[in-house]
Amino acid sequence: MNKISIMGGHVLDSAQHIDKISDLHIADGRILSIGAPPANFQADQVIDAKDKIVCAGLVDLAVRLREPGQEHKATIASETLAAACNGITSLCCPPDTSPVVDTPAVAELLRQRAKNGGHCRIFPLAALTQGLEGKQLSEMSELKQVGCIGVSNAQVPIANTQVLKNAYEYAANCDLTVFIQPTEPYLGRGGCAHEGAISSRMGLTGIPEAAETIAISRDLFLIEQTGVRAHFCRLSSARSVDLIREAQHRGLKVTADVAAHQLFLTDQDIMNYNSQCHVYPPLRTKKDRDALRKGVLEGVISAICSDHQPHEHEAKLNPFAETLAGISTLDTLLPLALRLEMPLPKIIDRLTWGASQALGVKIGTLRAGKKADICIIDPNKKWTLTPQTMFAKCLNTPFMNWEFQGRAVCTIVGGQVVFSEK
Repeated sequence: MNKISIMGGHVLDSAQHIDKISDLHIADGRILSIGAPPANFQADQVIDAKDKIVCAGLVDLAVRLREPGQEHKATIASETLAAACNGITSLCCPPDTSPVVDTPAVAELLRQRAKNGGHCRIFPLAALTQGLEGKQLSEMSELKQVGCIGVSNAQVPIANTQVLKNAYEYAANCDLTVFIQPTEPYLGRGGCAHEGAISSRMGLTGIPEAAETIAISRDLFLIEQTGVRAHFCRLSSARSVDLIREAQHRGLKVTADVAAHQLFLTDQDIMNYNSQCHVYPPLRTKKDRDALRKGVLEGVISAICSDHQPHEHEAKLNPFAETLAGISTLDTLLPLALRLEMPLPKIIDRLTWGASQALGVKIGTLRAGKKADICIIDPNKKWTLTPQTMFAKCLNTPFMNWEFQGRAVCTIVGGQVVFSEK
């Protein structure tokens, strides 16, 4: 396997408190050292990283690969390639495929397809309940044995609190993290936009902030009682950030993430019925957006994810309320994060080490001996998001024609260069 030296880059690794210009050396698929190479080390390949950022490969906590079941939208091969071309070396996929990842057989199918056609590491979540129906618990212990790193009921809320409590107890016994998309089962059912003045003016059924905060409150009580590790996915409101902050101060084992688009868009962006802004949870107010940014800055929200949900063109052509929620975001995760008015080391942390903590997998760091998953970023590269500059298969994005500065120019997975800008 190639020996690689990455020379003169701005090396950032929050796990080791590294923030300096240095060299990095790789051999046998693992990181050897930062700084001087080991004795007698001779690189087969030298990468000039002057004026570039060198960090661990990005870790994305929410990528829908659409396989198995919806290959007309995207595939494991297409989306993992797009991820790698955007500096993402590890991604987590929810269990709401078709069929649902609720048996070892389906989990094994996903693992094999990822092994054969994937371009980065895939960490699958298993269903918390069978069929995501919220009635019978899945076989979490068996699902863990075939490689599922956590459990989730995806975007399907569990109405029965007793079932939810039992599920959290079982997950705790299996030492599995529960990934929670907080949604109260009845509030805002059938809604498509944030409940407020704008949705009322537009005649759209609203989803109130309380649909998220009530669910978080219920979950936090059950987490405290059962002792399960929990990660709250895709927060969207200011009050949600407050609830997570309070829980962390009380010592609960909870982390949280936010989708990158929630840090830039608000319900104002749906004013012209732009279906590309139909997302779930919905875009909320400027106050909520600013609170989410503050949560990321403080570390209450430890990860920024893409929440990648590719759709075919036709899925966004109907009237706003009838379109499918979700946008294609692999191409905008890093460039959006780089637009935040935040210290660069914190931004990189939320995309790497901070994100990896939710998975419970020791990735997202450049520590010697770890697998050489590395992203090299040109922070000065100016470019415009167009169909020609996107790597993802589907083009459903509200950021089309946005101008960005900063993009991944080289991605290394397991010591192998899987993407290099020509």
